[in-house]
Amino acid sequence: MNLLVGTVGRRSGIRVVGSYVALMKPRIIELLLITTVPAMIVAKQGVPSVWLVFLTLAGGTLSAGGANAVNMWVDRDIDSIMKRTQKRPLVTGEISPSAALAFAISLEVAAFLELALLVNVLSALLALSAALFYIFVYTLWLKRTSSQNIVIGGAAGAAPVLVGWAAVTNSVSLTAVVMFLIIFLWTPPHFWALAFRYKDDYARANVPMLPAVASPRKTAGEIVLYTVILWIVTLLLVPIAHLGPIYSVTALALGGGFLGYAILLYRNCSPKVAMRVFSFSISYLTLLFLAMGIDILVRHH
Repeated sequence: MNLLVGTVGRRSGIRVVGSYVALMKPRIIELLLITTVPAMIVAKQGVPSVWLVFLTLAGGTLSAGGANAVNMWVDRDIDSIMKRTQKRPLVTGEISPSAALAFAISLEVAAFLELALLVNVLSALLALSAALFYIFVYTLWLKRTSSQNIVIGGAAGAAPVLVGWAAVTNSVSLTAVVMFLIIFLWTPPHFWALAFRYKDDYARANVPMLPAVASPRKTAGEIVLYTVILWIVTLLLVPIAHLGPIYSVTALALGGGFLGYAILLYRNCSPKVAMRVFSFSISYLTLLFLAMGIDILVRHH
């Protein structure tokens, strides 16, 4: 009997831990961290210390996780309406709203202290600014009031490259700003492609995400436009960051692929094609930043 109670207790504990991890939206954080390390490599023009990379990623994870948890706390009313989000821990009741908010604030405090004390104050301030922007500007203001919500809100998701750069150099340069712009411009086509499929969900929750308030053709046209500008900015990074052929060829090829998918969506306007655009956009960002880091490492070896 005791063994059974112990097993049930362990399972329950694991489930609760899993729910708190889910509050942090780990899949989104994973994408943010993928961009941080290459930014640190470009800033260092080589390999930064493993310890510095670890501390920067840890602080970035805590900060983004805290902001995401606040986002879930604020959005628990609409999350219960949308099919895509109905299994989130605040909707299912696995975690209480007060516990979720306390957890989120604790993460933000821990992130700021860890980065400020163990990395540098600039990286801590940049991470905190991104979290506050995501919470107050995107979640509390724009998400429910503007179809440009994700365009402006995307600035928060682009901040990790600035945090990574600042961690290495204790400054922010033009190269870091252009990297920031790349992620900023990537966010709308990436997210709108996903929202394309869930536009009925957003409409039901009265969230003016572009696909829910504009025609499929207009949304696809915006995706094409942002993809073209994104492609240009990724190529502008070559002379600004003094990158070589590995990055240049990769940026050229990936940009062409992304635009090809975006045009296919514009012609087709189907949720199935939109999900192909969404999937490609994740690979796109990962491979682009990977190429950035590899380019530096190969040429500075």
